[in-house]
Amino acid sequence: MSGIIASREAEIVEEFSLFDEWLDKYQHLIEMGQKLTGVDEAFRTDAYKVKGCQSQVWLQPGIENGLVVFRADSDAAITKGLVALMVRVLSGAPAVEIVASPLSFLEAIGLREHLSPTRSNGLVGMVKQMKLYAAAYASQEASHG
Repeated sequence: MSGIIASREAEIVEEFSLFDEWLDKYQHLIEMGQKLTGVDEAFRTDAYKVKGCQSQVWLQPGIENGLVVFRADSDAAITKGLVALMVRVLSGAPAVEIVASPLSFLEAIGLREHLSPTRSNGLVGMVKQMKLYAAAYASQEASHG
């Protein structure tokens, strides 16, 4: 599968392969989270909270130049890193590509197996929410032709 998302996934797999220890991978995630721009105050409401996350995660969707863009924030360091990772992969991509992407990099970097069940559920929630926003944008595009 080619496309914006696939190339970003490959980049991340390569990045994570540089670390031997999971502690270093977690540190890398935390550093990614620290670089997040956050969300506008208006989006810090329950309507934009990701369901299924133990910590609070807000997701701000939008469209710029026909591409789906996400901004996000969280009140927990590793969760913020996870959402930063997802924003990095999915933001600025076409809606149909986001919806269709299997996001296989999550397995490739070993993330699913190294997360606690609650963090893993949170990650699933983030992915689901981002794909739902993208699906909504894709259907709007289709109906406006």
